[in-house]
Amino acid sequence: MRVYVVDNGGQWTHREWRVLKYLGVDTKIVPNDSPMSDLQGLDGLVLSGGAPRVGIDPEKMGKNGEYLDAFDGPILGICAGHQFMATHLGGAAAPAKVPEFGKSVLKVHHPDVLFEGLPDRFEVWESHNDEVTVLPPDFTALASSPNCSVQAMRHRERPLFGLQFHPEVEHTQFGSDIFRNFLKVCENSTEHEVLGA
Repeated sequence: MRVYVVDNGGQWTHREWRVLKYLGVDTKIVPNDSPMSDLQGLDGLVLSGGAPRVGIDPEKMGKNGEYLDAFDGPILGICAGHQFMATHLGGAAAPAKVPEFGKSVLKVHHPDVLFEGLPDRFEVWESHNDEVTVLPPDFTALASSPNCSVQAMRHRERPLFGLQFHPEVEHTQFGSDIFRNFLKVCENSTEHEVLGA
């Protein structure tokens, strides 16, 4: 299975790559201005977190919009990748009323596939000034924290997922399980493509 990490300048992009590698995935980190042709034949994409303030500097997110429009496999957006996914697809991101740095408690409202088999409350690691303030059309909020109402979301039909917190750092409980669940989506997506080919 091949899942690439799109580098949006995040401090923990290499950790996303490392978790995928640990889970046996053929993965590499690619710049966020990579042409779509470099991403053909992949089973999934991770849009990393990053330094850009999505609500203020969306142009610093490179070709993430093109990937969201043209890549038909599963995509997981993390932090800035999550916020950009929301804004690009018709929602909104803005400065958080309470920026979060450090541990928070996630409350899962809809387990869906990402949180399958996990508790409905667990500790996660936050590092963000902005947050999703308006869900895009056809998205459902999956989880929240005391200071952030959209900690996780997914599209109702396409395999698009967003996480405000950082599952790739060791301070987040069950982070590897979340990645593992995302990879199951990638695997099932590939099987459906083969069956429908």
